Amino acid sequence: MRQLIVAAALAMLGCGANAENLSGTLQKVKDTGVFTIGYIGDSQPFAFVNPQGTPVGYSLDLCRKIAMATKEKLGLAELELKFVELTFENRFDAVADGQVDIECSTSTITMSRQERVDFSLMTFVTGGSLLSKSDKPIASVDELAGKTVAVLKGTTTAVALKAFLQSRQIDAVVVSVADDPEGLAMLNDGRADAYAGDQVTLIGQIIKSRDIRGYTLSQDLFSFEPYGLMVRRNDADFRLVVNRAIAKIYRTGQFQSLFEKWFAAVGIEPSPVLIAMYKLQAMPE
Repeated sequence: MRQLIVAAALAMLGCGANAENLSGTLQKVKDTGVFTIGYIGDSQPFAFVNPQGTPVGYSLDLCRKIAMATKEKLGLAELELKFVELTFENRFDAVADGQVDIECSTSTITMSRQERVDFSLMTFVTGGSLLSKSDKPIASVDELAGKTVAVLKGTTTAVALKAFLQSRQIDAVVVSVADDPEGLAMLNDGRADAYAGDQVTLIGQIIKSRDIRGYTLSQDLFSFEPYGLMVRRNDADFRLVVNRAIAKIYRTGQFQSLFEKWFAAVGIEPSPVLIAMYKLQAMPE
């Protein structure tokens, strides 16, 4: 009898995550053996498709590490990663409806968005800026009077830009575009005098264009944009796995190699606010 009790105890210890009452995303991943990552494919260097057709980037590297933490949490021998390309318009529904388990791009954390989805710890901090042609540079938002500026529709940058223009009583024409290529096309052919976006993603677009000297980036910021990874609401156990993985990346210094890989290599240096973000969220176990 004693041997049976010992064996039963060892079996219970060996169950690990399988002995827990799983729910939500963790239960879904355990049942299917698939971890589904959503991303916006034109968000270089955070999320984009490389020439080999593979989704890559800073945010996607974070999510790959989160996937491995989920695999370990569930005690799975194998875990398939599935990537689903999203748009700025459908990303919230894709997360809320369970089409993807996590969204890994450049989504700004806001209170109103948390009525629909939840967010991880902050993964990056940037702000709204202006991209213009070097032969007709625009150094600040104050210079937009009487000019046309393009901006991605459905983004916090668009809301912040309009609010900033109104607060400064700057009379500018704001045109909404569906994606970065459309915004850059408007700038390049003269239909827009500037293209507004998060400064770090605008830098990514300049690098992608391979015409660095052809563009000017304003240095002043008209908004504060803290990025996070989107997950479903009311899924605390999975969000804990996500945040534990991110905190470990910050705590152990793994973020340094990620930053070097995706930002420092193209001349982007970490701002004091970003360095503080890494340090403040490097929470202990």
